[in-house]
Amino acid sequence: MASLAEKRIVLGITGGIAAYKSAELIRRLIDQRAVVQVVMTEAAKAFIAPLTLQALSGRPVRDSLLDPSAESGMGHIEIARWAEQIIVAPASADFIARLAGGMASDLLTTVCLATSAPIALAPAMNQGMWSKPVTQRNIDRLVADGVELLGPASGAQACGDVGPGRMLEPGQIMDHLMSSRGARALDGTKVTITAGPTWEALDPVRALSNHSSGKMGYAVATAAVAAGATVTLVSGPTALTPPTGIQYQPVQSAEEMLAAVEKGIEDCDVFIGVAAVADYRPAQTAASKIKKDAESVMLELIRNPDILARVAQSPKRPFTVGFAAETDQAIPNARDKLKRKGLDLIAVNQVNETNNPFGSEENHLVLISETDEIDLGRRSKSALAEHLILEIAHRYHEQHST
Repeated sequence: MASLAEKRIVLGITGGIAAYKSAELIRRLIDQRAVVQVVMTEAAKAFIAPLTLQALSGRPVRDSLLDPSAESGMGHIEIARWAEQIIVAPASADFIARLAGGMASDLLTTVCLATSAPIALAPAMNQGMWSKPVTQRNIDRLVADGVELLGPASGAQACGDVGPGRMLEPGQIMDHLMSSRGARALDGTKVTITAGPTWEALDPVRALSNHSSGKMGYAVATAAVAAGATVTLVSGPTALTPPTGIQYQPVQSAEEMLAAVEKGIEDCDVFIGVAAVADYRPAQTAASKIKKDAESVMLELIRNPDILARVAQSPKRPFTVGFAAETDQAIPNARDKLKRKGLDLIAVNQVNETNNPFGSEENHLVLISETDEIDLGRRSKSALAEHLILEIAHRYHEQHST
């Protein structure tokens, strides 16, 4: 299984306002368990503090070619030999010109010239600078020499101009790295993911549902696609746009979700049940709107099918991952659910005043198996999804290699 785990990556940062995105890129690389060494130019330090990048990467930032303590051991050669991948993000027009000219005027250009590792550049500059013929000649020369170009994107720029020259977003850079360098941890696998709430109709206008926004499930689907999987997303009603590159199946109720899941379960390698499926549904659904003409109404509920348990007990059982939101005793309750339903993994979050994931961009997950548990931390749902997919892929391949 290929991944970015333990991959030694040098992240070069040059001067430009897009340097703030580099902090997020470091975090995403660390989430994928890469080992990151930051090398900054002097100009980069005017936009983001080395201490910030050191805290994120866990390694001292290197920024000087003529540092006596580092260069006594030929530090620039050591970094060049250590690197398995070099990414320069942002890559300014000045840096691109110096690298294309074969200059070794600072630590970053020297490392790039001395290394045998693949180099990727994420340009970031004013649209006029990007469009200049000299910049395009420099780019053409670097690409001809085997340097990989990531972007740039087009759009509004900090200076007020609109056009090409924006640095790609960290997630887009990660997608390129995960695909172009063979780090697609779920290549060749078919993954089914459920997301969002279910809607259990009381009448044509009202229903029993919950607070799930679907953001976590959609993030997991996006991460699975980036990891090379063929993804089917079975989603309850949400306000989200389906991720690109997936097979999307919208449903309403738990019974509809079960039918959609069971239809393709025999052709599924990995099942990830992120959806917040209603445990109960009304025994009767009124044909017309229930009028507010009584002081109280008795509502009979019946249990919905247990989609996770059905998948885990199916004859051609996929690698099965569940989710659990708990208000009390989160870990013990999740472990009980893991065992009772026969799951391979379960991701649990405790819903309380400090962590309410419903509708939020962040969450705090703990991933539990029969033998261990991994605290994935509190971070953005997209970052959690990337880490979760990496762990699922590792355990899936481990299970199928024995």
